[in-house]
Amino acid sequence: MGLKTTFFKGLSKLNKLILPNYTKKGLELEKASKFQLAIIGWKAWVTKHAVNPNQKLLEN
Repeated sequence: MGLKTTFFKGLSKLNKLILPNYTKKGLELEKASKFQLAIIGWKAWVTKHAVNPNQKLLEN
């Protein structure tokens, strides 16, 4: 695991502690504010970079 992946995994854990979880709150994307959409995008971007590119997300 590289330094970049380790950094993003740590950042992902920090996001989980600090930022709200809109899935549990049942937020609909159509009704989300621009700030909420920015948080969702940020979390998705960090998660994308935290996953090892050689690792398969879903295996049959």
